[in-house]
Amino acid sequence: MLKIGLTGGIGTGKSIVAEVFKLLGIPVYVSDKEAKRLMIESDEIKTKLIERFGPDVYTKDHFLNRKYLADIIFNNPKALQDVNAIVHPVVRNDFQSWSEKQQSPYVIQESAILFDTGLYKNFDKIICVTADEYLRIKRVMDRDGVDANAVKERMKNQLAESVKIEKSDFVIYNNSGLILPQIMEIHKELMRVKLC
Repeated sequence: MLKIGLTGGIGTGKSIVAEVFKLLGIPVYVSDKEAKRLMIESDEIKTKLIERFGPDVYTKDHFLNRKYLADIIFNNPKALQDVNAIVHPVVRNDFQSWSEKQQSPYVIQESAILFDTGLYKNFDKIICVTADEYLRIKRVMDRDGVDANAVKERMKNQLAESVKIEKSDFVIYNNSGLILPQIMEIHKELMRVKLC
């Protein structure tokens, strides 16, 4: 079974692309969603986060205290690095276990940080979703109710789009909204690769 990475910067439309692949019957593992789940369910993550950040990182009900953790890592790159070092290996193993249970020609893992973390090395092919910067900013402003400067700050913390595009096997341009023909072409190609 082929393992495909799906990536792209904030506001590019990765989630919409992932939904289309799901409609085509392709299982999609959404890294952000699964990481949030694992930060509550995984004893390994819980133990390590408590060791690193103290018992207040979880509530009395055993839920992640997101605000507490966000306040710590907001301006502390080392703390963010530590969280990633704790969470990412567990997510990687969870994706591997999940993949083995799927019955499809290929599976997709959606993650904004495939290249930032070196995760891209684990995939047979990479799909990058991209869009013009002004569109990305507008989409995030509309979606999150934030101003343009806040979106630009988030973008500065992500790998440049040009680097993602250069390192990817397929690129979906999500400017006009005509993404279905692009997705279908990639789907056909991946089905051909699987048959070879």
